[in-house]
Amino acid sequence: MARLQLAINVHDLEAGISFYEKFFDTPVTKRRPGYANFEIADPPLKLVLFHQPEQAGSLNHLGVEMDSTDGVQATQQRLVQAGLTPGEASEETCCYAAQTKFWVDTPDQQAWEVYTVLGDASPEITQETAKGESCCVQS
Repeated sequence: MARLQLAINVHDLEAGISFYEKFFDTPVTKRRPGYANFEIADPPLKLVLFHQPEQAGSLNHLGVEMDSTDGVQATQQRLVQAGLTPGEASEETCCYAAQTKFWVDTPDQQAWEVYTVLGDASPEITQETAKGESCCVQS
């Protein structure tokens, strides 16, 4: 199953978790310092909250969670054939998970992430993107 991902910045992570648990009638799936995500079945959505008080209420990034690495690679190839320029797919550890992913920007420089989760990672692991930013937080 593929599903859309919506990553937003929140001022108060606990208040955001409480709101979205009630709003989607779904418990939080993963909590880490400054981070929470929900795997919502209906509608199929991966909702990610980042504690970013200075940017609260703003979009962090959008994504499409694929069900496999093959899905990530097929999407990347399709975008290249369509004339877009996605980044290289790579295995990374970010958002507290091992992932295969790539990024592509819209003409307005809105970041879209296409990824699959390979497994959970410990809260101590972080990895930087080639841009030198946290891979979980796009600015």
